[in-house]
Amino acid sequence: MSRAKLDLHGVLANLPLFKALSPAEIDELGQSVREIRADRGEVLFQKGDPSTGLWVIVFGQVKLAFPSPSGAEKVLQIFGPGQSFGEAVMFLERPMPVYAQTLVDSLILHVNKNAIFNAIETDATFARRMLAGLSTRLHELVHDVESYSLRSAAQRVIGYLLQEGNDEHAASFVVSLPATKNVIASRLNLTPETLSRVFAQLSHEGLITVDGRDVTVHDVERLRAFE
Repeated sequence: MSRAKLDLHGVLANLPLFKALSPAEIDELGQSVREIRADRGEVLFQKGDPSTGLWVIVFGQVKLAFPSPSGAEKVLQIFGPGQSFGEAVMFLERPMPVYAQTLVDSLILHVNKNAIFNAIETDATFARRMLAGLSTRLHELVHDVESYSLRSAAQRVIGYLLQEGNDEHAASFVVSLPATKNVIASRLNLTPETLSRVFAQLSHEGLITVDGRDVTVHDVERLRAFE
């Protein structure tokens, strides 16, 4: 992984969460930042570790997961560039309920919680951005519970592909899966075998083509209507 010097001020100023801050506030925040250049598979924190602040991904991918009773893992979320995690636990000041592990070589910033608390106290816009981020995360978790409870395996996979495609006006698109199929299956609360079976079913119907991690959706409307 490249070890070039990071323009910390420039990176922080361009992250969605910190764009409302003034240059002076960015510089103050930067004093509490720890830069982490993590190789693929590196664990950032373990379940039960104390919460020390906020994590922001500059580039790379991180999964949040916890061990299941069967000994496997349950992937809760996958985060990418510009996204943050750890906010809710930071405010609760409780031990981490999950562990975080990089899926690829990543550059991650750890912002000390005291600096975050100071920014919230001095900048109302920053506080609103933080609340918006937490609200979005809560909405995603509620949506996940609904999906796991009410949707079939095929509907979960279709919903995931449409969400990752992220262009409601496109007639077709290609989704590059951000992780292995095992990780994606766990994220959707499916077994890897079930995910493979759904991909095979959708491929047989001519709705998608799977090539490694690239999934081509040929007809968005037909896929959306598939039961």
